[in-house]
Amino acid sequence: MSGSSRLVDAKGLNKGVAPEFMVSPEMLDHVSPSGDRGGMVLGQGMQAGEPLMVSALRPAPTRIVLVGGLYLALQTALRAMSVGAWVVIATGRPTKWQVLAKAAGTGPDGRPVPLVQIRRLSPVELPRPTEDSPLLVVHDGGPTPQELFPPRTPWQTTIYVLPYLHPQAGATANAADLVLMQRLPAGQAQLAQRIWRLPPPMVNQLTSLQDDQVVALGANLWRPLRLITTQREQQILGPIRRGD
Repeated sequence: MSGSSRLVDAKGLNKGVAPEFMVSPEMLDHVSPSGDRGGMVLGQGMQAGEPLMVSALRPAPTRIVLVGGLYLALQTALRAMSVGAWVVIATGRPTKWQVLAKAAGTGPDGRPVPLVQIRRLSPVELPRPTEDSPLLVVHDGGPTPQELFPPRTPWQTTIYVLPYLHPQAGATANAADLVLMQRLPAGQAQLAQRIWRLPPPMVNQLTSLQDDQVVALGANLWRPLRLITTQREQQILGPIRRGD
């Protein structure tokens, strides 16, 4: 992580990602794949506005949990596509994800480019991920997801989209290598406190995040950041928002 990241030595945060999950662009080449393979700009620092990158597609099976609105999941998947990842989306609300299929475009035959596959919430055979073609699997199955596509191979990342933090999601949350949380109501923030044993100041911060703010949580990592969006992303996804 970048030198300005806030380190957390709270019990319960001692497993998961290595510190390279949140790094400055200058450090990316030293600790993770090159910028066009796995390194994605996630947002910017709250104080200095420096760009922050997340090593989301790695040569190791990876789990990421997103707690919040659908916009955050859509933007993360869109940026994975931009660095060459296959994206498989298992969801109970497929119409919400069609914007990604449209963004991928069509081939010479007029058919949708198979870079994005939107599936039902049931196990299917996945593409084989490689360094040149990493795989992002998005599990959009509600607040208590089942383990349909656990990451088992290098270059496979599974994202679990949780619309809110549920007591029965504790196992999924604890198994994550990285957690990205948007603003939480007081009751859910208290649940987050119990799951990760957060001190009161961090709990308070979770309840006061703005619509465009996210907390990145991992091993020795507590990093509030501000989401950024490009003009092209705004055309595809609309403005940054907390809800769906």
